[in-house]
Amino acid sequence: MKLRLYMLIGFLLSLLLSIVPFSGNFTNAATPTAVAPVSALSFTQGVQKTVLDNGLTVLTKEVHTAPVVSVQVWYKVGSRNEVKGENGISHQLEHLMFKGTTDRPVQFGRLFSALGSQFNAFTSYDETAYFGTVQRDKLEALLTLEADRMENSLVGPEQLTSEKRVVISELQGYENSPGYRLNRAVMRDAFPTRAYGLPVGGTKADVEKFTVEQVRNYYQTYYSPENATLVITGDFATEPVLKVVKETFGKLSQRVKEDKVLDDARKALDNFSASSSLADASPATPVAKKAPIVLKQPGSAALLQAIYPLPDIKHPDVPAIDVMDAILTGGRSSRLYQALVESGLASSVSGGAAELIEPGWYEIDATAAPGQELGKIAQVLQESLAKLQQQPVTTEELNRAKTQLQASLVLGNQDITSQASQLGYNQTVAGDYRFIEKYLAAIAKVTPAQVQQAAKTYLNPAKQTIGFFEPTQPDGKPGTSSAGSGRTVENFSPGKPVDPAELAKYLPPATSATDSGKQSLPEEFTLNNGLRVLLLSDRNLPTINLSGQIDAGTEFDGNQKAGLANLTANNLMNGTQTKNALTLAKTLEDRGADLNFGASREGASISGQGLSANLPILIQTLADVLQNATFPADQLELSRQRALTSLKVQLDDPRGLGRQVFQQAIYPENHPFHSFPTAESLKSVTRDDLLGFYQTHYRPDTTTIALVGDFDPVKVKALLNQAFGKWQATGKLPVLKIASISLPQTLTRLNKLIPGKTEAVTYIGYNGIARKDPRYYAALVLNQILGGDTLSSRLGTEVRDRQGLTYGIYSGFAAGINPGPFLIQMQTAPGDTQKAIASTLALLKQLREQGVTEAEFNAAKRSITNSYPVDLANPSDVSSIILDNAVLGLSRSEIRDFPQQIQAVTMAQVQKTIEDFIKPENLIIVTAGPGDTVPKIGS
Repeated sequence: MKLRLYMLIGFLLSLLLSIVPFSGNFTNAATPTAVAPVSALSFTQGVQKTVLDNGLTVLTKEVHTAPVVSVQVWYKVGSRNEVKGENGISHQLEHLMFKGTTDRPVQFGRLFSALGSQFNAFTSYDETAYFGTVQRDKLEALLTLEADRMENSLVGPEQLTSEKRVVISELQGYENSPGYRLNRAVMRDAFPTRAYGLPVGGTKADVEKFTVEQVRNYYQTYYSPENATLVITGDFATEPVLKVVKETFGKLSQRVKEDKVLDDARKALDNFSASSSLADASPATPVAKKAPIVLKQPGSAALLQAIYPLPDIKHPDVPAIDVMDAILTGGRSSRLYQALVESGLASSVSGGAAELIEPGWYEIDATAAPGQELGKIAQVLQESLAKLQQQPVTTEELNRAKTQLQASLVLGNQDITSQASQLGYNQTVAGDYRFIEKYLAAIAKVTPAQVQQAAKTYLNPAKQTIGFFEPTQPDGKPGTSSAGSGRTVENFSPGKPVDPAELAKYLPPATSATDSGKQSLPEEFTLNNGLRVLLLSDRNLPTINLSGQIDAGTEFDGNQKAGLANLTANNLMNGTQTKNALTLAKTLEDRGADLNFGASREGASISGQGLSANLPILIQTLADVLQNATFPADQLELSRQRALTSLKVQLDDPRGLGRQVFQQAIYPENHPFHSFPTAESLKSVTRDDLLGFYQTHYRPDTTTIALVGDFDPVKVKALLNQAFGKWQATGKLPVLKIASISLPQTLTRLNKLIPGKTEAVTYIGYNGIARKDPRYYAALVLNQILGGDTLSSRLGTEVRDRQGLTYGIYSGFAAGINPGPFLIQMQTAPGDTQKAIASTLALLKQLREQGVTEAEFNAAKRSITNSYPVDLANPSDVSSIILDNAVLGLSRSEIRDFPQQIQAVTMAQVQKTIEDFIKPENLIIVTAGPGDTVPKIGS
């Protein structure tokens, strides 16, 4: 199940280099068993709608829980509006909106970064949205910038040429994914005459042909006040802000839309095609079932995707469809998870309803377990759907589905950025920001008969479009390896770094600086058994956010049993002495709690969320699995098969394979950070290994838990003592001695070839520093200048923005309890890889030889400290920050003191950090992807 709220499907202009998930990751959350409707008042209460004279819709919502504000502009234009030959023009324009305006001819990412804004943009089927969240004194500046680019964006030959390359790099990066290629083929077949059948981001062929006039016309047509919604949420006063809105956006003029007639006529044809197909959706209409689409291409895991036509978002069947989806794919207790994953047929299954302005679709995705046939998965899938059509769902299932849908909306709106997105989405796609009220009220009233009727109407096998991806390299082993020449052509001279002082003249002023408020500190205490707890009560929302860590990470694996820590963590929820896996899942899913475990290098992680009424269930379940896990043999085998599938996918992904090769080139074979799972190591892990690892490493005296949310600390302490009081550590405390690593003696170049890929991913770096290293804060400031932001940093400015060689490039210090790598990552077309690497090395040499400017130094510190309050405005992020600080051995007050630590950094400290860590001659460079990225010797 994927929550429909987050239908922000499309292509983020971001650092993440990944497709936005279909509807965001679904978070299971619910109300107690009898389903009481979740009040929609918290979503729309206090929202004021204002329509300016020029047609701009403005939604304001005061939320005074943190000193931050979110500004979002939602344009009612997306790939739905594109005609043949211009697929991807909405997405291309989204990129160009960052290239500057006539009055501010600079990269807007640099302006947003200077304000400390956490910003991004996305293009989807029905909308294109731009958003930024800042400290409250920067609100007016954000409004000024958004108003400026609504009317005055530069869409010229220079901007289009460079950004076309970036977009093509992005699209080719998606081509690396077999799931993306399968989805494109299935959607094209399902909707052959509709724009929804085309990729949101476009195709390389169409993007290459875009002309300046074409894109400019599109901008003039759709980026107009009456086609947009401005959303402002956060810590502000409505009336003064509306005055600023009228002064900035109010002066923009509506634009003539000659293309509207043609556009509307085309949409009418689309709607006719869609509505006629929906009319035929009744099972009574005998229609020949379509044969599966089969893609046989290089890849790893076998994939299935099925698509069924749906009505539009305003259709009265939508609530029943979403409840149906939750019953089918909402969590471990869902029907398809039980039928496909628990049976061992599939490694994963998910679903989601795309309910849009025009009729959309329902999608089911499954990844086959090793050795399982897609045809068999399709057969069991169809049997499960037929059962839903033939028999009413149980009251238990219905209530669970409703609670998941209702409370996931609450958990998904804990921060003001998400609240603004909720309002913007509903206003743009549903035509009414109050849509969520009607939706939640309708969800509460859905009956078993309505769910059954929705299944009969819309899960019609005759209307199904199904696709199979059958990998031609099912062993998942990467192709050949080459070390290259060990040298990189370096005849590249970078331009001068962007001068922040020059940038400042384009920056709207902030209002008078405001006291950002004192961050409350967590209360810390330790139970008698050594378990450490941090509590931060936040009564603003009825939610709980739990983060935890146990010293049971993959550093304890060793090469022979690599994967053991992860298998142990992944099997915790598979049964305890009193509950089996399904009972554990239902205990959580029925009541709206979500509890997950994983393992990273330095610890096993715990994450949980739920409504505050369900805190006792969350704590009791956590305590049960940490003390009483039984690791059933049959569940171990299923999780092993899923791990083997994940391994194949990782080895087939240039990001995953490249990161592994990079890590193993830095750390020698006997180092704990060298080990990665292999098929052999995963197959060698026994149940006794899991039990031994669990008994040795899962101990109260190596466990830390952080809780943030709506609770009474006194009651929580009593609950924790009751739940964990009998848990005692036995045996000696496991301790690892991690050896220090020296830098490579020379520059090392490694190349991994993966068949069937279109984009290469490159990692550049070496071992770095630990979090408690006194140079850490200076390293953060340095990194912000070098590559902390893919649009405003030196690397981003030169390699991405000026040369257009990559969709994303950034750098970072992976600083944990122990030193982790300093690394630069970028994605490039094979023909651009060498030039991008040479540019990067030249920038590092420039940094080494010339240092940073005073203006860059001050701007970096401002950017880091200004954006930090935004992190603290999300309770989920706060629980993670509190936990990380504790695990890393930092003071409780670090969450409050961090900005001061950054401000205290001196130029001399940054210069010393450059001398210590910028060593271009000692780099390890790893490229994974298609061939032809390394020049031949003598070329």
